[in-house]
Amino acid sequence: MGAMEVVYTQSHEWIQVEGRVGTVGITEYAQRELGEIVYIELPTIGEVIPSGKEACILESTKAAADVYAPVSGKIVAVNEKLSHEPSILNHHAEGAGWLFKLELSNPKELEKLLSRKEYQKFISS
Repeated sequence: MGAMEVVYTQSHEWIQVEGRVGTVGITEYAQRELGEIVYIELPTIGEVIPSGKEACILESTKAAADVYAPVSGKIVAVNEKLSHEPSILNHHAEGAGWLFKLELSNPKELEKLLSRKEYQKFISS
């Protein structure tokens, strides 16, 4: 993986890794599908989450959706701003609207994720 490359899951999360810490959010595609997000239940700092397990919950005007950990790790930061301003996520899903950061326990799991090109192909099929 190149420096700061972003990779994706088939459940529409993205992760950008720097060193051993990955920043995780949902893709713009997922945000559009959900509609306006009005509430976000963030994970707890210190929580250890295995890859593929629910890490946080988003509620939109249409539905509630789980966000899964793209890789295994320990939650080291959450985006507190979203607790007060969930709308940030509606406008900047792949930037300022990041959800949490985790310290990777098994960086090899990143190899199973999709490149941007593969993800674009996945959502357009």
